[in-house]
Amino acid sequence: MFVDSHCHIDFPDYPEGVPALLENMARAGVGHALCVSVTLENFPRVLSLAEAHGNLYASVGVHPDHQDGREPSVDELVELARHPRVVAIGETGLDYYRLRREDVDWQRQRFRVHIRAARRAGKPLVIHTRSAAGDTLAIMAEEGAAEAGGVMHCFTESWSVAEAALSLGFYISFSGIVSFKNATELKEVARRVPLDRLLIETDSPYLAPVPHRGRRNEPAYVRHVAEEISRVRGTSLAEVETATSDNFFRLFRPPV
Repeated sequence: MFVDSHCHIDFPDYPEGVPALLENMARAGVGHALCVSVTLENFPRVLSLAEAHGNLYASVGVHPDHQDGREPSVDELVELARHPRVVAIGETGLDYYRLRREDVDWQRQRFRVHIRAARRAGKPLVIHTRSAAGDTLAIMAEEGAAEAGGVMHCFTESWSVAEAALSLGFYISFSGIVSFKNATELKEVARRVPLDRLLIETDSPYLAPVPHRGRRNEPAYVRHVAEEISRVRGTSLAEVETATSDNFFRLFRPPV
């Protein structure tokens, strides 16, 4: 059984509906998926999926790219995370890709709020970082993110960044990007991450892996991520399947 540790199937990209996605997951041997919140406004949709389907789970948080919605507080995140189907805080982090560095103070403060909430709630963090690895790691250390633990999702950074996150007790999650032909450095990172700290994800509807690259992604395709990781590590698909699923349940401790 494979587990998709990060997806957004509450997005309007799936007109066929979640039952069809769940059928595709079952056919591909994907047993569970974590549906990740990106705004407080969309959190009820995410939670409703987890409440309606026993193999789906929810997170609560506000993505660093979102500036227009309601800003989270530590108290609100902690309260929302009390729900038994909410297994993580996030996604949160820093994304400087479209911002000038002088315009990112609000992102840093929001990130700190999520880390503080995760520590208080006793839930792991789902961390997004893009063009901001140094600041991301610095704030994680300053705020004691290691106490909460969590995952560096859709990892695309260097081995040195992975090593720093691992030293804080975090897991590293690979998306379909690792299957792209030009992702040479990332494949090497996937080879080096300890097997007991490795997760797989789709980040669907984005970043579909080969052989579906360029099309809409979905949780069933996480199997292809596992296949590529088994190839670059020179190990069996069954070993990657077992390890990444065990890692998911150990980190997120979802209700079963």
